[in-house]
Amino acid sequence: MTKRAFDLIVSVSALFALLPVLLMTAILVRIKLGSPIFFRQTRPGRDGKPFKMVKFRTMLDAVDKQGNPLPDQLRMTSFGTFLRATSLDELPELWNVIKGDMSLVGPRPLLMEYLSLYSEEQFRRHNVRPGVTGWAQVNGRNAISWEDKFKLDVWYVDNQSIWLDLKILFLTVKKVLVRDGISGEGEVTMSKFTGNDN
Repeated sequence: MTKRAFDLIVSVSALFALLPVLLMTAILVRIKLGSPIFFRQTRPGRDGKPFKMVKFRTMLDAVDKQGNPLPDQLRMTSFGTFLRATSLDELPELWNVIKGDMSLVGPRPLLMEYLSLYSEEQFRRHNVRPGVTGWAQVNGRNAISWEDKFKLDVWYVDNQSIWLDLKILFLTVKKVLVRDGISGEGEVTMSKFTGNDN
């Protein structure tokens, strides 16, 4: 209950305080990337229950002759890279926090297709609400391996507290300012998770 109250107070306050930034970002996305302004995708929430996560768009809708989306590196623009580097694309997720789909801090919501690929231990990352930021994000973000990321997520599940959340939020601001760990090596963001090695 304390964590939920904390999420609501901070998210509502941040949404009002950052309203000018949100409006300006929305206008720039519309001008530089076109419509829609928002990127919506079904992601797994607590216990793997699906919800619609909302972010600002960072990529063009470019497709090949068969209508398939081009690789990320061909659809990403310098503006989109800037949005990701500054985490401005994540700001609409505050609405997901207010709705109760997400928390300010928790394991990041990944793709639905990953659910069947997790080990039993890795699936424990879904024992809590997913977060706008998390322990893995302040300890490497996309620059660490999937295995290490999941270990950090599960560690958070076992050690969560308001004080840890405050620490993670503080470290998140620091990471954003130095733009650390934005992408994996040789990737625009992070390579796909394809399962655990047997």
